[in-house]
Amino acid sequence: MHIIVVDLGFGDCGKGTVVDHLCATREVHTVVRFNGGAQAAHTVVLADGRKHTFAQFGAGTLRPGVRTHLSRFMVVDPLALVAEADHLAALGVTDAWRRLSVDRAALISTPYHRAANRAKELARGADRHGSCGMGVGETMAYALAHPADAPRAGDCEHPAVLRRKLALLRDRLGVDGPPVEACLPAYEGFAATAPLVDGFRADQGPCVFEGAQGVLLDEWHGFHPYTTWSTTTFANAEALLGGAPAFRLGVLRTVTTRHGAGPLPTEDPALGITDPNNPANPWQGAFRVGHFDAALHRYALAVCGGVDGLALTHLDLPVDRISRDYRHNPLRAGEPGDLARQAAMTRALATAEPVYARVTDWVRTVEDELGTEVVLESRGPTSEDKHSAGLLKSDVSGTTPQPQPAV
Repeated sequence: MHIIVVDLGFGDCGKGTVVDHLCATREVHTVVRFNGGAQAAHTVVLADGRKHTFAQFGAGTLRPGVRTHLSRFMVVDPLALVAEADHLAALGVTDAWRRLSVDRAALISTPYHRAANRAKELARGADRHGSCGMGVGETMAYALAHPADAPRAGDCEHPAVLRRKLALLRDRLGVDGPPVEACLPAYEGFAATAPLVDGFRADQGPCVFEGAQGVLLDEWHGFHPYTTWSTTTFANAEALLGGAPAFRLGVLRTVTTRHGAGPLPTEDPALGITDPNNPANPWQGAFRVGHFDAALHRYALAVCGGVDGLALTHLDLPVDRISRDYRHNPLRAGEPGDLARQAAMTRALATAEPVYARVTDWVRTVEDELGTEVVLESRGPTSEDKHSAGLLKSDVSGTTPQPQPAV
């Protein structure tokens, strides 16, 4: 059975470690990336201490034979992909390129997109949106404004086409950056190394669809303007599946976090919780932590159409408090496209008053508050720190898969 993994928070709930666990304990043919780009930071830690933060390769790549497909919904950064492959090779994964496929229709981000992205964010001053500074949003914006001229992965096979598109892009954005001729060899090398394909087939074996960021950052359902240029719900993955069934797995952690600006009603610096995988940086800003916000996560469930089960991570944290709701809850799911409605909710969340309760049993409390079964529990960074139950425990034949060793 296919599994779609989606973060029901603002990101950073542990999607990478959940994907790795699924690939370690089930038969998985391919991890499919279906939104976002190289700004993803999905950290996987193996029992032997090896660690990799996945940006574009699927988070199952440390398991032998598991492939990665970068779908047409991805923003691919070929230059960052090379650096990531080099780190994987240093960890002993020497066949990452051979296990990769990239849809020719996927947009590619360039140094020009990145420069424009950073210039705009700096110009916002105190009103910065919390961009990762990787140029993903600028890539999407340019493609919407100039769809015929937006560079795509398939253009890397045609140097004359790519040269024209890169020159137009550089001129239109008006940014400093390397000469176009200096960029071409890297993109041509990418096309010669990464197998480029047309479309995606879901019939070659069980797939795990790995989402990026979180539903609360969704381009249409997040809290404008602190959102991403990406559909973070299940929609893209389901479009790729074309009607094939899949288990919808929502990921949450026992605290609600946010990296960067935007509403976080339960934020509490007194918790003193930090995340070594999410340090403060010049673009996103600080990593912020609050108590588990059931109201926000119920909203996430509503806008993405619900899930079949939950993965609850960070059960090892010493926290025992939850916000069950707000005294006056402004959260209302609506049709996508009404950014004025989303901005109004953003303003209302600034004065939301959480109603707190103590927690003695995290799994039961989350199941009661969200009306959904917790099918995977995580009490540490490795696959061995996780326990999966129900549907995720067995494959479609009803037998229990054997754990898969790391590469």
